[in-house]
Amino acid sequence: MIVTIDGPAGSGKSTAARGLARRLGFEYLDTGAMYRTVALLLHRANIPSGDAPAVIELLGRIKLEMPPGRVIVDGEDVTEAIRDPHVSEGASRVAVEPHVRAMMVQLQRQIARGRDMVCEGRDQGSVVFTDSPCKFYLDARVETRADRRFAELRARGVDTTLDRVLQDLQIRDHRDTHRAVAPLMLPTGAIIIETDHLAPEAVLDRMEEVVRRCRRG
Repeated sequence: MIVTIDGPAGSGKSTAARGLARRLGFEYLDTGAMYRTVALLLHRANIPSGDAPAVIELLGRIKLEMPPGRVIVDGEDVTEAIRDPHVSEGASRVAVEPHVRAMMVQLQRQIARGRDMVCEGRDQGSVVFTDSPCKFYLDARVETRADRRFAELRARGVDTTLDRVLQDLQIRDHRDTHRAVAPLMLPTGAIIIETDHLAPEAVLDRMEEVVRRCRRG
């Protein structure tokens, strides 16, 4: 069974997906980490994201592994490197490229095939797993999301400001919702959860109830 969680940056998708997977005994697929990894690799190789032949060649020869909570590329643990704000911003840019999305969608489907998995991202219920019986869309005001992201970055020692984080999120929201390929949208049949005033455990309680009802039905 595939459970999808979509929503904008900072809405709590990753926290909810990890927690829900633990509660259900499912695996967890962080698709945002996949796009961040692509951004990191292209930056290191000095390859423009729009150079389709070079991007396809690069991604076709790497080995990407995603054990619980980690991202491994050709044996190198890049889990921390892909969380750098510059890489996150780069991920939003590479995600608009059709050749990148095509390869990532194919890989995500391969990874999830025949497994019980919680998959979170920006197009999981709308594009990648449209036939999922259980879809969620998490959302929150951009100011709330900026506060969360700012606290997360400060806790990791990243030197930034709340205004900068807010501006970055606004830019990413616009890019994600207006891109030509697989824009961020509310998937058909998805349950909307506004997380502004909900504690993480309250979000999980509601999602777990819905998924268990789906499995029974």
